[in-house]
Amino acid sequence: MNSEEIAARREQIKQLHLRPDGQRPPSSARGLHHFALVSGDVERTVRFYQDLLEFPLTEMFENRDYAGSTHFFFDIGNGNLLAFFDFPGLDVGPYQEVLGGLHHIAISVEPERWKHLQSKLDEAGVEYHLESGVSMYFRDPDGARLELLADPLGEMYGSKVL
Repeated sequence: MNSEEIAARREQIKQLHLRPDGQRPPSSARGLHHFALVSGDVERTVRFYQDLLEFPLTEMFENRDYAGSTHFFFDIGNGNLLAFFDFPGLDVGPYQEVLGGLHHIAISVEPERWKHLQSKLDEAGVEYHLESGVSMYFRDPDGARLELLADPLGEMYGSKVL
């Protein structure tokens, strides 16, 4: 498909499935309980997410599915958690973006906190890409792509998405 065909297909799907605000049924979900990623090193992950990004560590326990593995959680606000597993002794290989896999996790932060975290990333030497003055993309120590977004929840680049 060329770009015109892709745009036409997108518009067709939008017309068929996107209901205007006020005409959408309520979601069956209450919210995101946690999103789970793989950690190559528990302490390194804690230092990155808690010490650098200021997401408090809330709990750690043994993963029930893999003996010796740690399951641990960070508070990312609004009752949502970012979770990790490590798999000691198992070579999980480097992070990869694959079709059907994770592209990035976008986390909303207050604009003043966004600037503060940007300066902390600078101090730590973490490379990032700025987009539209409110979005910052970077990778965690294991290669997962993150986005810190200064837009409020339900908005993206000044447009309402919820």
